[in-house]
Order: sequence, then C-alpha cells, then structure tokens
Amino acid sequence: MHCVLEDLARQLRDQKNLTEEQVGLAVAELVSESVDTETKAAFLSALAQKGETPDEILAFARALRAMAIVPPLDVETRARGVLDVVGTGGDHAGTFNMSTGAAILCAAGGVTVAKHGNRAVTSQTGSADVLEALGIPVDLSPGEAAVALRTSRFAFFFAPRYHPAFKQIGPARRLCADRGQRTLFNYLGPLLNPARPTAQLMGVPKPELCEPLAIVLRALGVRRGMVVCGQIAETAGGPASIDEVSTLGPTVVAEFYEETDVHVTELAPHFFQLEQGRLADLRGGNREENAAILRRLLQGEEKGPKRDALLLNAGAAFFAAGHVRSIGEGWEYGSKLIDSGAAAAKLEELRNLKR
Repeated sequence: MHCVLEDLARQLRDQKNLTEEQVGLAVAELVSESVDTETKAAFLSALAQKGETPDEILAFARALRAMAIVPPLDVETRARGVLDVVGTGGDHAGTFNMSTGAAILCAAGGVTVAKHGNRAVTSQTGSADVLEALGIPVDLSPGEAAVALRTSRFAFFFAPRYHPAFKQIGPARRLCADRGQRTLFNYLGPLLNPARPTAQLMGVPKPELCEPLAIVLRALGVRRGMVVCGQIAETAGGPASIDEVSTLGPTVVAEFYEETDVHVTELAPHFFQLEQGRLADLRGGNREENAAILRRLLQGEEKGPKRDALLLNAGAAFFAAGHVRSIGEGWEYGSKLIDSGAAAAKLEELRNLKR
C-alpha cells in the first residue's frame, strides 16, 4: 500500500521543507494504526536529520493540538490567565525537578498553573513521577482537573490522557531512541498543553532552540513566554547546558510579552549575587529522592544551591506569568512563600485534591 510518509521522507532527505498541508498529511499517517512503525520512524528520522523549521514545528503543534482532549475550563479560570512551567528534558544533567517545584511555588503565590507533563523519558524522574511520589494526583479526569485548577490554582494534565493519538506514535519514537536518533517529539510536548496556557516558562536543552520555539509559542497564542537554556560552567565531558534557568552559568533567554516580538538575551547568575555552585549540587535521583528534595525545599528545611535554583526558576516563572515586575522580585516573593509556610501549605492542599 502506498504511504504518503515514504514520499515525504524522500522529500526531507532532499533537504526540502514540508508545507502546512504536508504536515497535516504526515500527522494523519503518524497516528494511523495501518502505517507500520518502521515507516513512521524513517519519516521522523529524516525530519530530524534535515532539521525542523519553526513553521514545521508550528504546523505539527497545531495539528496535534486539534486532536487533543480539551479540559472544560470555566470563564473565570481562563480570565485570570494560566501558566505552564515545563522543560523538554534531554539535557542528561540529572538535576532535581526544578520546574515542578517552581510550578507548585507559583500556585502557592496565587498563579493559576496548568502543569502538562509525562513520566520520565530522558531523565530518571519525570514530572508525573515526582508529583505521584509527593502524593499529588496525576490521574484526574479532565473535569476534575478543571475544578482543581479553579479551586486550588494547580492541576496536572497527564499527556497520555489528553493525547490518545500519541499511542500510535510511541513505538516509532522508541525505535528512533533505540537508534540514538532524537525526533521532533523530544521538544513538541511542551507546546501541546491541552489547557492552552496564556503564559509559559519553557526549558530546552540547547541554546539554539530558544528563539525558534519562542516564535512557535507566540504563534500558538501564548501571550507571555520565556524559553530558556541554562549553561553549565564545568563541561569536562559532561553536559554543557540544562533545560532550566541556570545558577551555574549564563542562561540564554528568548522572551516575549503581550504584543512584543521575540527578543533574545542572556541572564547571568551574578545578577542575583549567587555563590558559584557545581552541577553535583543540583543533582537529584529517583522519584522518591526528588520528591524528598522538593518537600524539604518547599517546607523551608533546606538552604543552599538547590533552594537558589528553585527560587531562580520560580522567579522567572512568576515574571513570565506577569505576577511580578522582575525575576529578582519573583525570587524574593518565592522566598517569602517558603519561609511563611505558604508553600508547604499548598503542597499539603494539593495532596488532598480529589482523585
């Protein structure tokens, strides 16, 4: 049987970009049960080897978002704005779950946070894993998640529940991964939040991804966005960057706010008078270990490099949400939320969400 993906893979190997219409045809076959895994993997590999353009990423995101299950958020929830704090993974740095901790801290500070994520793929512990270990439900129905978002200002949107079409893409992704080939889906996930956030802090593993993915976020309707890639000073054979705001070196930031165009800048740790730390200071472990780290941090029981990293990322998230006037102000706000017990109280509240 003739397969459109085979034709498109040949086009990609000739270094020719896909049109929006062709992306739509590709997505239809990627989610089809009748197309074999090898054909899907060959297409995804050819696309990655050519290099995805912002227009291609945007077209894939739009096509896949159209297939997602949309949670029934009420007018009031949408009117106050919705934030997502998410990293793509793929940096192989083994840091603790900073973005998940920052998301909980933002919810404690009054920001409505729709956390979209999955179990670990490129790390030991994904956002779903650590939230589950913290006792926070990750399996809420769309209706229950909408209620939690309205009443507690936090809900987790477990990607497989909202993107059933991905079941047919998973085997091809795994085949590519087994061959050492990354695919578009390595960084497409953060663009597919079914709650349609109006603000987003997104971490990526390579600085050259910041600007194109910020352009895509803006085109998808996000009103305030920051796409970040933090550098690591120590690179002797290890990872050179992390998909977070870094306390270990400068962070490349591609940002836009309301009607502004995407602007790329660099954020240095010395702006916040941080002591120079090491990657080892920020490393986590399995789900239980990372949950214990977040629990200690949010309850104010741990100071030092991990707290600094959490507050820096929370500060950026508060700023991306328009909740504060600067990242530094967001840092101070987050620090007060921890020291006052508000962060610990929010953690306990989220543990009691309806399952």
